Formats: sequence, structure tokens, C-alpha cells
Amino acid sequence: MRKFKGRVIAPGKWKGEAAVSKGGFNTLASFQKSALNSRCKKVIVSDQNNPDLFGKNITGKALCLPMTIGSTTGGMVIQTVASRLIAPAAFLFSKPIDPLAASGIVLATTWNKVPLIAIDCLGDEFLETVSTGDTIEIEEDGTVTVS
Repeated sequence: MRKFKGRVIAPGKWKGEAAVSKGGFNTLASFQKSALNSRCKKVIVSDQNNPDLFGKNITGKALCLPMTIGSTTGGMVIQTVASRLIAPAAFLFSKPIDPLAASGIVLATTWNKVPLIAIDCLGDEFLETVSTGDTIEIEEDGTVTVS
């Protein structure tokens, strides 16, 4: 069991499964099919350039990533999947959050009242430690436990 402390962007307390992307996470490419199809009940990562998560369900999981990359529509795509209640439960960034991801998370939590957690600055060691399928426990103060 390892504990990490990050900066709270959107607070919350949660326990569940990790989904890990060791490289930058392209929100548009990953969420596009789920965001555009109103019948989708979960997010299956559609970015074939993300070998860590391609084809995997990340709905309701802790998405552990260094940063988001890609299109300027990234924030809108995060807000869309969050407002449809199919987003990851938490976004856990090893590096500082980028403005596009931050905007989508803030819009989802503030305007749409979606209980979405976001913590950044968890450090490179966080991503070196966590693996897909690990149990993640998040505290309101930004403490993340990996077991």
C-alpha cells in the first residue's frame, strides 16, 4: 500500500478500480465514440494510439494519467461524458492538470453537478506505482492510496 498527496481540483471521497495510461491521454480520441453516441452506457477507450487503455471500459474508474493531450475540444468532451454519467469517477494526474481538462472537469462539477473527482501533481512515482486493476482510495484532502 502506497500513499500519494496531490493538489485537489475537484474534491471527493471514493474507493474503486484504477485504469492507467502511462502516456498522455488524448481525450477526444479516447472519448469520441462514447461522447457522440447517446446510446452508449460506458466509455470504451477508442484511441488506438493508447496501448494501455485501448478497448477498455473506464466508466466509473480512477483514470490515472500524466496529462491529457490532443484537441482543444478536450474539455467539452470530458464535460459531455460526465454529464451523461459515463465518465471515469476520478481523474488522477501525475503532472499539473492542463487548462482544457480542468475546464471540462470544472464545468461538469459546477454546471452539471456531476460528482467527478480530480487531483493533480501526484508525481511521477504515482504512475510508476499504480497499475490498471489496482484499488484506489481517494480522500477529500487529495491523499490517494494505491493497493
